[in-house]
Amino acid sequence: MTQPTVLYHVSDLHFGYEDRAALDWFAAEVARERPAAVICTGDLTMRGSAREYAAAAQWLAALPVPVSLEPGNHDVPYYHHMVRRLTRPYARYHALEAELESEIVLPDVTVIPLKTVARAQFRLNWSKGRVSTGDLDSALRGLAQHAACPVRLVACHHPLVEADTHSTASTRGGKRALAALARAGATAVLSGHVHDPFDQLVELDGQTIRIIGAGTLSQRLRTSQPCFNRLELGADGALDVRVQTLD
Repeated sequence: MTQPTVLYHVSDLHFGYEDRAALDWFAAEVARERPAAVICTGDLTMRGSAREYAAAAQWLAALPVPVSLEPGNHDVPYYHHMVRRLTRPYARYHALEAELESEIVLPDVTVIPLKTVARAQFRLNWSKGRVSTGDLDSALRGLAQHAACPVRLVACHHPLVEADTHSTASTRGGKRALAALARAGATAVLSGHVHDPFDQLVELDGQTIRIIGAGTLSQRLRTSQPCFNRLELGADGALDVRVQTLD
């Protein structure tokens, strides 16, 4: 019998304010079950510093499975490094990505990136999400390229629409993007940012799409304990999502 494909979805590691016990627990779970891949939906660091990126790289490199990465709002230089934030916001992230990331394309599932982070916005809170036309078009091209794959997951940092969590994403262009992804046949959109897990079906423009959020492995807890999502793809293409929580 063919074994089901298992993926681990983790988010908001926040090196610099990480929970070492939670990280050790997650790494042990990866070593024990050996999922096909780990999908990390952003906020690897707390303030985007070189020291935090080095710590994140060391931990990620030790995971014995392929890793897919997305940037989070904390992965760009913080506001007191404004020149670097505006001129080279993703330099450290791209260096880590080039060193460690693997493209996740399996026989029955593929992962398509969608950037929701902006170096600057026309509002006071730059930590919130934004989907640009160019970034959405890139994700739509990725979905079209892998149209034959039965399960196509879109990975981003910010929830594209609110999911009734304690924290909010307030993602500009998110609703429009989610509707476009649904029309393009995306199975689900994976995200983080709000530090609490969720799993919901959203109906937009006559299309239904699933949104799945992972919690955090940092000390920055909201209403949930440190956790991650275990995704299992059944033989019938059904996606089972179970939240794994650290006691």
